Amino acid sequence: MHCPHCRHTDTRVLDSRVSDDGGQIRRRRACVECGKRFSTVELMQLLVVKRSGASEPFNREKAIHGVRKACKGRPVTEDQLARLGQEVEIALRATGCAEIPAHEVGLTILAPLRELDEVAYLRFASVYRAFESAADFETEIAVMRAERDAAAVASG
Repeated sequence: MHCPHCRHTDTRVLDSRVSDDGGQIRRRRACVECGKRFSTVELMQLLVVKRSGASEPFNREKAIHGVRKACKGRPVTEDQLARLGQEVEIALRATGCAEIPAHEVGLTILAPLRELDEVAYLRFASVYRAFESAADFETEIAVMRAERDAAAVASG
């Protein structure tokens, strides 16, 4: 790291803080040569590896875009979608991997979307998991009901 004042290459970190969303680190530094202080911001880049093998930086808005389509006509607000996008990004970063297969991004979206809106979840899952018949929907709905019943028994 070069000092922006004297261009010396030796600096010392005085303080580090992670942002609320976990996407960046702000560091307060001091130059060993001139003693002046400055701040740096480090962005933690998360790459998504597509089926083609190409990789691109994770884009929260792109992830939300597909979910927004599944939520069309449902009582889901933009604020709820933004929170879902943040939750997905936090979960992906928590894996500790710098590169995430695109398929994993979709799988990570499923659980919070199911909590948000079951109809939107079924729409998204039907495309994402390539449902081929009504039987696939019936199977997924049966699983959802069984899990809901088990949760009700456990809490009741």
